[in-house]
Amino acid sequence: MLALLCSAALGVRAPVAAALEAPGRRSALLLFVAADEPQLASVRSLSVGIMSATQGHYTTAQLLLDITQGTRIASSAYPQSSPPDLSLKPLGAGGAIDGWQAARRRAEAAPQLLSPGLLAGEIPGGAGYAGITGAGSLDAAAAAGRDGHIAAISLGRAPTLVARVAALHRSERLLVADLPDGAQGRADLLALSERRSTGELLIVVQRVAAASGGELLWSAVGGLAGGGGRELSSPSTNERGLIAAVDVAPTILAHLGERTMPAEVRGRPIETDGPLHSASLRALMARLRVIGGRRLKALGFLLGAWALLLLIAARWPAARARAMRMGSIGVLWAPVAVLIPATLEPSAPVEYLMIGLACFGLGALTDLLVPWPRAMLAPATVAVVALTADALAHTQLLMRSLLGPNPILGARFYGIGNELKSGLAVLVLAAVAGALYPAPRGGRAAMAMLGAGIVLAVVEGSARIGAGVGAVILVSAGFAVAAVMLLPGAATRRRTLIVLISPVAGLVALAAIDLATAHGGGHFTGSVLHAHSAGELRDIIVRRYTAAWDELKNHAMPIATAFALLCGVGALRARDRLLATVGIDPAWLAALAGGLAAGTAGALVEDSGPVLLVVAVFALGCVLAYLWGQPSTTVMARLPPDRDES
Repeated sequence: MLALLCSAALGVRAPVAAALEAPGRRSALLLFVAADEPQLASVRSLSVGIMSATQGHYTTAQLLLDITQGTRIASSAYPQSSPPDLSLKPLGAGGAIDGWQAARRRAEAAPQLLSPGLLAGEIPGGAGYAGITGAGSLDAAAAAGRDGHIAAISLGRAPTLVARVAALHRSERLLVADLPDGAQGRADLLALSERRSTGELLIVVQRVAAASGGELLWSAVGGLAGGGGRELSSPSTNERGLIAAVDVAPTILAHLGERTMPAEVRGRPIETDGPLHSASLRALMARLRVIGGRRLKALGFLLGAWALLLLIAARWPAARARAMRMGSIGVLWAPVAVLIPATLEPSAPVEYLMIGLACFGLGALTDLLVPWPRAMLAPATVAVVALTADALAHTQLLMRSLLGPNPILGARFYGIGNELKSGLAVLVLAAVAGALYPAPRGGRAAMAMLGAGIVLAVVEGSARIGAGVGAVILVSAGFAVAAVMLLPGAATRRRTLIVLISPVAGLVALAAIDLATAHGGGHFTGSVLHAHSAGELRDIIVRRYTAAWDELKNHAMPIATAFALLCGVGALRARDRLLATVGIDPAWLAALAGGLAAGTAGALVEDSGPVLLVVAVFALGCVLAYLWGQPSTTVMARLPPDRDES
C-alpha cells in the first residue's frame, strides 16, 4: 500500500495494474480519450473500429446514457429530444449524477423499454470512476447504476491517473476513466494497455466536443478473442469496421460472465473481423461523413442534366423521344451507377459527374440494344444481382454509396435502405411488364409477376442481403396487386383477400428465412418477434409512426408528399390516357398500379414514412417518361385488357 501511495504521489507509471489483479479475475476498463485512429492503431494490443455513437442528433450525454442502457432510439422519439444536463457530485468515497432522475423520467416516457444505468446495475457492487480534477467529469455517467449512484470515485491530478486507476480497479470490476488530452492521455492509454491483465477487457471510446459532432467515433477494444491489430464488428451492424455504442454494455456483461443478458439490452457483443487496415478504415470514416450531404445534390445534378438534354432535343420529335427514353432509363440505372464512385470515393463534383456519365451512358446503351418497351429489364436485373453480390461478399459498396443506408444516422448499418426499397420494387415491376409485353391476362402472366415479387422480397427482406421488414410488406402488397390485376375477370372478394393477406404471408416467410440463414438474428426476428410483451410490440409501432411523422415534417417533405399523392390520384383517374402508348397493356397497367401500391404500403409501415411514397412516385414518373418516349417506328401491340391466353 505504501508503494502504491508513493507511486500515486509521484505520478510513476509502475506496472501496478498487473500486480493488483488477482489471477483469473475478470474485469473491464472503459476509457474515454481524445484519440483518433492512428493513435489507437499504434497500440498493438487493441483492435480498432468506428462507433455509431447515437441515433439522431449527437450529444455526449445521450451517448453515455445509451452505453449504460445497451439500447437506443432516435432522439426525436423522446418527449424531449435532448437529454438533461448531467454532472458528477462526489458523495464520500462514491458519487452521484445530478440530473439522473430527469434522465430516467425521460427514458420511461419514451416508446421503448429503456433503463439508464443498467450496465453498472447488473454488476454486483456497481462500478467506479477515475477522473481528473477540473477537467470535466461528464463521462462518469457511464459508471452510474440505475439510481444514478457510482460505487467509488477517484479525482486527482492528471499525472496520478494511471496509479489511481490501478488502485480503484482492484475493488471495482468495472471502472470508467477519463484520460487527459494530448500526449499525456495517449501515454496513459499505452501504459494501461501494456499493463492489462489476462482477464481484463479494455474498451476505448473517442472523446469529442459535442459542438463538433460525434455521430461516428473512433473506438478500440483489447482483450477480445483474436487479439489486437484487427478490425471491430458486431451483429448489431453486420459490417466490418463498424460497431454501435449500445454494443458496449453487452460486451462488458458477457466478458464479466454476468447473468443472462437483460431483456432491455438490444446491442450485441463486439467481435473482431479480419486484420486491421488503417488506411481503408480511415477512408470509410471519411466516406460515411459525406454521404448525407451529397444525396440530394447528386439527384439535382442528374435531373438537371436530363432537363438540359430534353431542352437541347426539343426541336426534333425523334431526338426528344430518344432523350426521354435515355434520361428515364438512365435515372433508373442510378442504384447501379452510384456503386462506381463508391469504389473510388472521389470529391463531390467528380462523384456527381461520374454518376451522371454512368447513368446517361448506360441509359443510351440500353435504349440502343434493348427494344422498347423492354429496357427496364437491364437496370432491374443488374441492380438486383449487384446489390445481392455486394451484400453476400461484404464489399460494403452499397453502404459507401449515396443510395445506401446511412450509418451516420445510427438507425441502420447494412442492407437496402428506405431510399431504395420502393424504387427497386417499381423498377422490377416495370421489368416484368416489359418482359411480358404484349401481355394477355391469365394465369401465366400472374405467376410471372408473383415469382418476380417473391425473388425481390427475399432480396430486400433477407437478413443477409436487404434486411428490410417493411420492404417485405411493400413488395408483397405491390406484387400481389399486380398479379391479381393480371388474372382474367373482374375483382372478387377472394382476390381482395389475397392482396390483404399477402404482407402477412411475406412476414411469415421472412421469419423462416431469418431463422434458417441468420439463426434468428435477423432484423425482423431480432426486433419484432423477440418483443417480450404486447407493450414492447406497441412501442415498436409507436416508434415507427413517430419517426414517420417527424420525416413528414422535415424540410420540403410536406410539399413532396402532397405532390406525390396528387400524382398518384391523377394517374389512377387518367390511367387509360397515360398508357395509350402501349395500348393499355394489362401488364403495364398492373405494374404501375403495383408500384403505387408498394409506395403507399411502404409509407404506412416504414419509419421513413412518406419518403417511400415519394420515391415510388418518382420512379413511376421515370417509367411513364420512358413509355411516352416510344420510337415512332414501333408498332403498338393492342390487346383487350380482359383477354386470356387460353
